[in-house]
Amino acid sequence: MMPCRPFWFFFPGGAQAGATVLPEGASQEMEMLDTNASREQTVCKFSEDYKQIYLSLTYSIILMLGMPLNGMVLWLSWRQTKRWSCATIYLVNLMVADLLYVLTLPFLITTYSLGDRWPFGELLCRLVRFLFYTNLYGSILLLTCISVHRFLGVCHPLRSLPYRTRRHALLGTATTWALVVLQLLPTLFFSHTEYIDGQMICYDMTGPENFDQFFAYGVVLTLSGFVFPSLVILVCYSLMVRSLIKPGEALMKTGNVTRAKSIRTILLVCGLFTLCFVPFHITRSFYLMLRFLPSQDCQLLIVVSLAYKIWRPLVSMSSCLNPILYFLLVGNNRVRLFQELRQNKGKRPMGGQIWVLTR
Repeated sequence: MMPCRPFWFFFPGGAQAGATVLPEGASQEMEMLDTNASREQTVCKFSEDYKQIYLSLTYSIILMLGMPLNGMVLWLSWRQTKRWSCATIYLVNLMVADLLYVLTLPFLITTYSLGDRWPFGELLCRLVRFLFYTNLYGSILLLTCISVHRFLGVCHPLRSLPYRTRRHALLGTATTWALVVLQLLPTLFFSHTEYIDGQMICYDMTGPENFDQFFAYGVVLTLSGFVFPSLVILVCYSLMVRSLIKPGEALMKTGNVTRAKSIRTILLVCGLFTLCFVPFHITRSFYLMLRFLPSQDCQLLIVVSLAYKIWRPLVSMSSCLNPILYFLLVGNNRVRLFQELRQNKGKRPMGGQIWVLTR
């Protein structure tokens, strides 16, 4: 195995300059892309050897869990004889986003096992980075749609009936995909490969020459893709909780089944955000800010960089948790799953014959 390279942080002086992160061994010409030769520079160097084991291991676990879980959900949905409900439409789209991302994990596992060397070329580099953010912000927006749908069913069960239809659910998912793709098209420009010390690397964010533009884009993406949807979810769940704790007539309107589903939705979505999305965006925002500002605190930047890169693969755990949301929120999928598994187990050879249980 090839060890991961140490990283250099260059802090140029001057109020307009940002910190540049370069792998060790980058040429002097590359080092000066964000700086002026006359400015003083402070060098901050640290090792990222932990990525070779930690990232390879976490992505492997997510791949082993996410692939069968999301595949099983899509298989069950495909075999479903009833028309898909609104919740099923939203959740199946969530599984598709997860599966598209999980299929890119073998490339990341390979590159981190090789010590950050990217052997797959320019096109796959851009595609893998694009699909990571597509999964992330697609999941957030689809969870927002689910939260709004559940809020309308709990707080306005009768008035919202014309809007809680399959047609509106399909329109909502189509709008979500369109918004996500439009938001993330710039990542296809920012992410790219580059040769350093004769080895190809794939930038996680962008090269140092485009960092200022990426910082501005990252701020806009965080606000539109995370902060605003989070506020919508927070408002929906606050109003839902207020409605659910009311005794008497309000509770009778929602019904016990809807109330139970609503409570599960609140707990699961809040848990997803707390575990996966909130820590990632906090650490990423601090990381980008410290790289952009002319800070001289090398130790702080190292700590924030470590926190961001530890949380980055954990955001992908949503790919393993979203199928749980499906099984708990959509009808009797757990019962049907066990029935399907028992049916498959019924196919076994006995005395040279194959006996098949039929329904």
